[in-house]
Amino acid sequence: MTGMTRREFVRAAAGAAAMGAGSALLGAEAPVTRPILEEPSGSKLPQWRGFNLLEKFDAHHNRPFGEDDFAILAEWGFDFVRLPMSYLCWTDPRDWLNLRERPLKDVDRAVELGRQYRVHVNLNLHRAPGYCVNPPKEPLDLWTDDKALDACAFHWAHLAQRYKGIPGSGVSFDLLNEPSDMKEEQYVRVVRRLVEAIRAEDPDRLVIADGLKWGNEAVEALVGLGIAQSTRGYAPSRVSHYHASWVEGAGEWPEPTWPLEYIVKEKDGTEKRESWDKDRLRRQQIEPWQQLQAKGVGVHVGEWGAHNRTPHPVVLAWMADCLDLWKEARWGWALWNLRGSFGVLDSGRKDVEYETWRGHPLDRRMLELLRES
Repeated sequence: MTGMTRREFVRAAAGAAAMGAGSALLGAEAPVTRPILEEPSGSKLPQWRGFNLLEKFDAHHNRPFGEDDFAILAEWGFDFVRLPMSYLCWTDPRDWLNLRERPLKDVDRAVELGRQYRVHVNLNLHRAPGYCVNPPKEPLDLWTDDKALDACAFHWAHLAQRYKGIPGSGVSFDLLNEPSDMKEEQYVRVVRRLVEAIRAEDPDRLVIADGLKWGNEAVEALVGLGIAQSTRGYAPSRVSHYHASWVEGAGEWPEPTWPLEYIVKEKDGTEKRESWDKDRLRRQQIEPWQQLQAKGVGVHVGEWGAHNRTPHPVVLAWMADCLDLWKEARWGWALWNLRGSFGVLDSGRKDVEYETWRGHPLDRRMLELLRES
């Protein structure tokens, strides 16, 4: 660990006392009372609220995690970061079992910053050996190729050994980002193998698995593994991904409203009216996951938010309904992202009256909505 032995690091994490030296960076916002982090389990997660930090999202933008981000989140009253990472940030692409220590120390640093600022750190393989929801496609297929699965298990076993002894209130593992629409048994086979690899090194580590169909469908076949599950908050995509360049057809969608109504043309040429509102979100995005909760599985919303092309009043109205539903369900969440087109800083929206905050354009209305949730 950066600047200390592992034993010292674990002792400091267990102490969970002061905010650390970075507290001098705080003070511009109204003071926030920082609760002691709850000890989570696979059956019950705290209502963690926070953001995705993208410094190791891909190997082309492989940067250290910044202390300022942790200080900002602590100041604003948030207690969670999800780190969606590519294994290629610390791996020789010609040899998946050859790990590079320097970029892994960046992850160590993020874990330590989480301890200092009482922010839970959730480590996620957004790109794992054999699978990523984003292009380019991996050379091997995690779901069918044992070599890819062996490599993925190796990476999680290494991370489990690396952070063994750090309390579950400090670090959790989110196995794989957004598995696609595949057979449940394919996914369960991989998850079981990865959980076994982690628990062989650290039996007590909190593990979370994303739902199927890109995080949207609860996986009942994983009940009994003692792990939590992560859902998504992007429905309906016509609100969250309006004019998103990476979504096929999104540039042709009409400007959304909330509640939302639109016409879909079927293959036979007929037209079908679709509508979304808070009640449909509850029926479709909340209630199936509550059935999973009732079976002893903790639930968290690992990603959510709306791209900067969606009209800002629509975004805020939709976000308010999502936040109300998650608060009722006692779920936490992590906005995609802190800085960027979905975030509260540097979002690039054209219809927001930004506040200049420490040199950055801040979407104050969105921030206050999140803080009040």
